[in-house]
Amino acid sequence: MVIHKSFADFVLFLYVHMAHADSEFHETEMAMVREKMKKLYPQGTDYEAKLKEALILYQDFDKSKLHTLFKDTFRHFSDVRFSVKYHVYTDLYEIINADGKVDESETAALQELKEIIDLSH
Repeated sequence: MVIHKSFADFVLFLYVHMAHADSEFHETEMAMVREKMKKLYPQGTDYEAKLKEALILYQDFDKSKLHTLFKDTFRHFSDVRFSVKYHVYTDLYEIINADGKVDESETAALQELKEIIDLSH
């Protein structure tokens, strides 16, 4: 199952997922997502529109299918270098740590993504 046309859009979806891993969108985590978006998309991109689109897609997505989505999408973008995927992983850690605390649900979500990234390598 692949729902993203570009790796950047998929990464933004991952950012949103991590910002919501503890079932809340903390403002500090969302600020970090906004900051990270500047490296994902070219200058001149409407970042708020992109973020709104990703938030709606995430909120409407069946969360029971996230694991499959992540696995299939990393496989789909197999041409993306491991170093880029690892950088995404470090971004995800920075997002969950932006509010100064990392809870169990965030740790579990990050670990799941790490395993998927490792498997896709």
